[in-house]
Amino acid sequence: MTDDRDFRQLPGRLSANAGSDHRTPYTTFDWPPALPGDEYWFSPELLSVHGTEYADELSDKQLCALSRWESVNFCSLTIHGIRELLIEVARRVHTPGFEVPSESFHRLAGEEHEHMGLFAAFCLRYGGRIYPDDKLRLPSAGQDPVLEDFLAFARILVFEQIVGHYSGRLAADTRLHPAIRQLNRIRHQDGSRHIALVVRLIRPLWERLTEAGLGEDGRRATGRCLSEYLRATMASFYSPAAYRDAGLADGFDLRKRLLDHPARQAAHAQVLHETTGFLDRIGVPVTV
Repeated sequence: MTDDRDFRQLPGRLSANAGSDHRTPYTTFDWPPALPGDEYWFSPELLSVHGTEYADELSDKQLCALSRWESVNFCSLTIHGIRELLIEVARRVHTPGFEVPSESFHRLAGEEHEHMGLFAAFCLRYGGRIYPDDKLRLPSAGQDPVLEDFLAFARILVFEQIVGHYSGRLAADTRLHPAIRQLNRIRHQDGSRHIALVVRLIRPLWERLTEAGLGEDGRRATGRCLSEYLRATMASFYSPAAYRDAGLADGFDLRKRLLDHPARQAAHAQVLHETTGFLDRIGVPVTV
């Protein structure tokens, strides 16, 4: 990566793309005192019950309540994903092999730290809680540092593209309160630049692995590891705690039934198609 001329130019392009209108959420975000309890806080088409018979069984009032808590859950997931991103980036900034992207890492970390504070403020102001991170931690890849680097940035890409899919939809949904749209617009605009950086990192890391002799077994093992992460991340959108807070009974059973539902599995494939398409193009076999 240190000899890649195009990559050396990337930090400047990313900074230029941020534009002069880049805002600090702490100082410019206008928090309303409350959000209407009888309106959607999350697009109905993004709810975890959408497209299933379970959605048909809920009244509009129940769907609005579910949207409130799934909005809080989405913000909580974003907070936890950002925390993991910051940890992985901090481990690599100004280390051998990452000299060139370190300038971009600083900007990425600053923006992500602001997003974490913004999403935490939303959860605490309007939900009174941040849901805990209950996603299972995947085992370490072992002693190969290049493989560890690749998996770290591949997981960041998964996180950024999933959150980007949701935040882009939420930012454009005129049924939602302007504060919710603004929150997600900030996230989506910055996240698009972060994705560009991470994609540019992943390609040479994967090429380095294959050139070093990563065999078919190693390629498949890497694909299985990322497939598990993809599925675990999507499963996080089905929160028994959010179902409980929305007044729905048997949240754990509902979660299982929804995760097994063909309509929800199709929705997952739609959310993940950019990520799985990219990984497939570079030769990483993943399934959802």
